[in-house]
This record gives sequence, C-alpha cells and structure tokens, in this order.
Amino acid sequence: MGPVPAGGVIVAIGDDCAVYRPQGAKEDLVFTTDMMHEGVHFLMETHSARDIGYKAMARGLSDIAAMGAEPRFALLSLSLTAKTDAKWVEEFYKGLLDLALAHGAPLLGGDTAKASAMSCDVIVCGGVPRGKALLRSGAVPGDRIFVSGLLGGSAAGLRTKKADAWKRHLRPKPRLNLGQFLRQKRLASALMDLSDGLSTDLHRMVNASGVSAELDGLPPLFPGATLDEVLHGGEDYELLFTAPRRAKVPAEFEGLPLTRIGSILKHGKVPVTWNGAPLPALGWDHFTK
Repeated sequence: MGPVPAGGVIVAIGDDCAVYRPQGAKEDLVFTTDMMHEGVHFLMETHSARDIGYKAMARGLSDIAAMGAEPRFALLSLSLTAKTDAKWVEEFYKGLLDLALAHGAPLLGGDTAKASAMSCDVIVCGGVPRGKALLRSGAVPGDRIFVSGLLGGSAAGLRTKKADAWKRHLRPKPRLNLGQFLRQKRLASALMDLSDGLSTDLHRMVNASGVSAELDGLPPLFPGATLDEVLHGGEDYELLFTAPRRAKVPAEFEGLPLTRIGSILKHGKVPVTWNGAPLPALGWDHFTK
C-alpha cells in the first residue's frame, strides 16, 4: 500500500472503506458510512421498520467484509417523521441491533432529528491486521475473477416482491466470514462488495487496479432473476474478488458457492468485456437514474 501518509491515513476516498492506522497500533482501522433514504432505498408502505433497520446495518457491515476486516462498533444518525411513532422506532432498532450485535458491532451513539422523510446514516468501524486490508486496487493480469453466492436476487425481489427473492432484497447477508477467510488464506488479490450491480462494480475494480476484465459464461443466477438483473441489478451484497492463478479457491465456503466468472487482462481500450463484447456499466447510479 506504499508509505503511510501524514496523519496515519492509508486509504482515503475510492474504496469500500477508508483505512486509518493509529500510531503504534498492531491493526489498521477501517471506516465506512452508508445512507438510506425513504423513497430511494425503501418505501414505508412495503418495507417494515425492522427490515429497514436490518438492511441499514447490513449495508455497512458488507463494506467491512469487503476489506477482509472484523467489525468493531457502529454509529447511527436517524431522521424521523410523523409516520415513525415509538413502536416503529423500537422495531427499527430491533432490526439494526440484532444484526449489529450478532457480528460484534455494538451501537455506540449517533444523532437523531426530525425531517419530512425518514433517512438514516450508519457508520461502521472495523479492524484488520496492520497492512492486510484487502482493496479494490490489487488485481493484476492473469488473476481469475470470482463472485460469492447467486446474483440478481435483490433486484428480482424488488421487481416481484415475492418469495425468496423478496426476502433477499429485505435481508441481505453481509459476507463477513468470507471476507476474513479470503484475507487469512491470502486467496484474494482484490476485493469489494456488489452493491450497485456486477457490471458497475467490476468497472470500479478494474479502474482502481489499472487493468481490464473479461467475463466468460453466465454469472450464477438467483432463481427467478433475469439476465439484466444478474449483470446490472444492485444490492446483492455478495463479494466480488480476484485471485492469483495458482490460488486454490474452494468451490464453496460455509455452503456459499464461489464461482469463477472471468479473468483479469492487461489494461485495454475496453474496461470490461463479456463473451467478447463490451459490457457497459449499467448498474445503479443515483445521478443518472
């Protein structure tokens, strides 16, 4: 990662988390912040308070997983409206705290306010052994590209609001154990989570690494998901990683499939190709949708 900048900042803007090294510490601290807004990320009519709280925490924990780190604590800023009565707030906190405490991330504080629409911002701090955080920028030509789990489920759930896909949209599972496993076994050269869609997030990884990527075959589909949802649908919160050619990546981890979907190439004119054709970044973007 190069020399430590003044003030202990190792990684600033551009990765899943910022990385900070306290003076004399044996571990680096990683920090992420993630907002959720009513009408953008959820609807009060379709998403329960407990599901909203759960997902707010899951998004932050997924960023910690993407660094190969372990959660340490969380902070929460929460804006409430006339629709969010005491019962709603209690259910929101149940969803958030159940997941946070299950992964060792106690809520230490934050802020509350009144607003015209409900929103929240979760900050999560994690820890990783000194110099061992996994970044988006580590992919090199010859590496293989992998994803965990099945893709497109969250987008399919948002479209259909039915069955397992809807559950997947409401309750994504942050892959913390997998992120730590990839770091501990030195299997991943680059790592990030899939929050905005495979096509967009893979573009981000290759841009950070200064390489190109070629996908071959069909990425693993969540039952009922369309090809468009698999390639471009967001909020899967699976892990996207690259592994050196000689790394022995298992076919699964704790029952979760790990699927090779392509290869890293030298930097070229086309950042990402799929079966020989350019694959544009058509995932979620707040400023173009």
